[in-house]
Amino acid sequence: MTTATPSARTIPRTSEERAREVNEAELRATLSTFRELSDEDWQRPTTCTGWTVRDMLAHIVGQYEELPRPWVSVRRIRQAGRTHPHLGRLDGHNESQIEDRRAVPGRELIGALAHYAPQGLRALRRVPAPVRRKMRLSLLYPEARALPDDSMDYLNRVLIARDTWMHRVELSDATGAELLLDGHDREIVDQVVLDLALAWTGPAVEIDLHGPAGGNCLLLGIGAPAARLRADAITFARHVSGRPPRGPLELDGDDDARAALMAARVVF
Repeated sequence: MTTATPSARTIPRTSEERAREVNEAELRATLSTFRELSDEDWQRPTTCTGWTVRDMLAHIVGQYEELPRPWVSVRRIRQAGRTHPHLGRLDGHNESQIEDRRAVPGRELIGALAHYAPQGLRALRRVPAPVRRKMRLSLLYPEARALPDDSMDYLNRVLIARDTWMHRVELSDATGAELLLDGHDREIVDQVVLDLALAWTGPAVEIDLHGPAGGNCLLLGIGAPAARLRADAITFARHVSGRPPRGPLELDGDDDARAALMAARVVF
């Protein structure tokens, strides 16, 4: 007797308590990885177009700096409207984050992240949950309407750790730094899969993710799977973020279902 593959929609959304653990664990892992860099690593290119490793850290610092200081976000959005009018609001704002710290050396940025990130995480937690659920990120960034949940609550439970985590993956890709993985990484990947499942409109497909951040075989869609994808969980996350996967994506099954898997994207 065969057992039906469980639906990815059954993955629970990260709880508020678990989100605190995941957010803090990801911050520790990110700081630890940046602290191991050599002087030569800071100017290495990343998969973020035009960004060096140093630029990427300046962006991460800016993200956390703004959480308890929304007026800084507003200033950077306005600045980007003048300096990067060809970019969307979010991308232009991200460039302003980097420009604000253009002269700051990488090692000093590590200290800035250690200072601002705990403040930012505390600020998110201190907002009452009902208020977090009602506050729309799209008021600042129209791009947030593409999220499964356009709210500050989603930022706290899912997005802040996911964004930081993917930049740590990019840091490892750019420098060869070891990508240390534990249970919090698996939680982040699970939420990526859940978001993909919630938005999935293609044929039913099975995804089998392995490696330290994987371990799940789950179904997207309803019915018998028309295709199957097998990959390391980090390779899969790179793929659905729109980055080069840097590892094999093993696909078999119906052509249309395989094409849907190759086109699949999740907001990071």
